[in-house]
Amino acid sequence: MDDFKHALGSVAFLGGGSLGAPCLRELARRGWIDVVVSQPDRPAGRGRVSTPTAISSLALKCGLKLIRTEDVNQLEASEQCARAKVIVVISFGQKLSMPLLAGRAAINLHPSALPKWRGAAPIQRAMMAGEERITVCAMQVAQRMDAGDIYDTHACEVGPTETAGEVHDRVALESVDMMMRAIERALAGTLVGQAQIESDATRAKKLSKTEAFVDFSGSARMVRCRIHGLAPWPGCDADIAGEPIRLLRVKEVTTPSAQPLGLAITHSAAPGEIVRGGYVACGEGVIEILQVQPVGRRAMAWADFCRGRSIVTGQRITSAARKEQA
Repeated sequence: MDDFKHALGSVAFLGGGSLGAPCLRELARRGWIDVVVSQPDRPAGRGRVSTPTAISSLALKCGLKLIRTEDVNQLEASEQCARAKVIVVISFGQKLSMPLLAGRAAINLHPSALPKWRGAAPIQRAMMAGEERITVCAMQVAQRMDAGDIYDTHACEVGPTETAGEVHDRVALESVDMMMRAIERALAGTLVGQAQIESDATRAKKLSKTEAFVDFSGSARMVRCRIHGLAPWPGCDADIAGEPIRLLRVKEVTTPSAQPLGLAITHSAAPGEIVRGGYVACGEGVIEILQVQPVGRRAMAWADFCRGRSIVTGQRITSAARKEQA
């Protein structure tokens, strides 16, 4: 590995969010990292304590050279990146200039089946649309957002009770081998990509707090997909018996008769109506609520939430769009 590194060059890693952490960890293990560039520390948490990005924290832990900047194209960062043969960009959020990209391969990890779901929230948007597979791409960094050539792909199946946050973390781990293949080819000068079909492009716009709701009049499958796609942020807000809660995890009832455990579902049950225990009627089919989070409390199983509360058959769970707070 060391001979390979010294013979072919090194890697500049640009990232901020945790999506790139497993890839950075593997590159550090191989000794291929020349420099890491991330965003400056930001205030976070209730105490607004200055906190490094996930990538900054990992770089410091691994003893890597770290630059924290608002603009990677500024002199110090760009000079350091210019020494590397390959630039790896994952969840970075800054645009790279043409001079910075010139003369070297620049590889980005994007968690969607490009050209579908270009943009800020590809996993969430794909799941909310009912997709059961997330295809991750190693792609060329381009001046237009997520429009570069595709170098490699990896498909991740979405579990029936898996949330977008959990899929994100699994995608980060499962895409490491794919990224290493692309980086190895780039270091060897053999990296070749395939152009995207522009007419097939779709957008994955950034999520908003105003989207933190679900329409129970839809099918049980789409209700499940939306709730899981919104978790952990912005979440799916709802009300039951006047108490606000956040729906975190549900299960789609898939038995042909829609009668699990002897449950009798009548056609008169309104969408959002509790038909028994944690079973809730949808426009088509039934979901079972598995996990919720009351306001100001920890996440908990539905059965634990019901203890000490009068949750009865016939009650409605409502969910609607709310105005985004400033």
